[in-house]
Amino acid sequence: MSIVTLGLLQHTCVADPETNLRCTLAQADAAAARGAQIVCTQELFRSQYFCQSEDYAHFALAEPVPGRTTELFQELARRRGVVVVASLFERRAPGLYHNTAAIIDADGTLLGTYRKMHIPDDPLFYEKFYFTPGDTGFRSWQTKFGRIGVLICWDQWYPEAARLTALDGAEILFYPTAIGWHPQEKAQLGAKQHGAWETIQRSHAVANGCYVAAVNRCGHEAPAGGDGIEFWGQSFVAGPQGELLAKAAVLADETLLVPVDLGALDDLRCHWPFLRDRRTDAYGDLTKRFLR
Repeated sequence: MSIVTLGLLQHTCVADPETNLRCTLAQADAAAARGAQIVCTQELFRSQYFCQSEDYAHFALAEPVPGRTTELFQELARRRGVVVVASLFERRAPGLYHNTAAIIDADGTLLGTYRKMHIPDDPLFYEKFYFTPGDTGFRSWQTKFGRIGVLICWDQWYPEAARLTALDGAEILFYPTAIGWHPQEKAQLGAKQHGAWETIQRSHAVANGCYVAAVNRCGHEAPAGGDGIEFWGQSFVAGPQGELLAKAAVLADETLLVPVDLGALDDLRCHWPFLRDRRTDAYGDLTKRFLR
């Protein structure tokens, strides 16, 4: 199958996790009914973005994987014949938590999980308090509708992560995301920040000859009080030459349905042979923290 339709689920989140779960399941179901074949949620869709503060009470939001949420998405995948990428707060063991994506094939099989490798610690993004860095490595999964790789939010700034996932065969890189502006910084830095975020991911598509799908939440959230974060939405799909194939609105809940042609990737990689010309013998220093 050459043409595959992606479904990107961008929406606001409320304080009640069950409401968010029901809404996301309904959005995924509607996307599949409209022709989506691979559906991806935004990062940590079951809750508001709780990492704006360091609060032990938020660990109660975590769940096992597999667990109830994955089972509900597996049932949806079987019923609709759709591949699902679902982003979850994983309780792996007592005191051990991850920011995790579950990858579910169109027959409902849980193919595996990806645990976020790069964990940020910035004002209002205090993820190191909650998440242990992932140990799954960078990999891809063969699904009914193509071979996909999954990375999560802060991972999207690292070309090494995109490269290694593509080298494992990924034709599409999915990035469940929760990123936005500090409201007091938006006027001065907002356009530059968003431009950098979009540009780095479009460059991953070019450098690796693949598609990139970034699925971001939208709306203003301040669960810890204060100014909170204004999530900038603007979920998008980029083609293998960096072209924007589709882009969602800034503030509105929106499901992007985007057809992509996987059959075009082989020809493109032949004409832009970045993988052929890599100097793998010269890259050993990439494993070092710094060279000086």
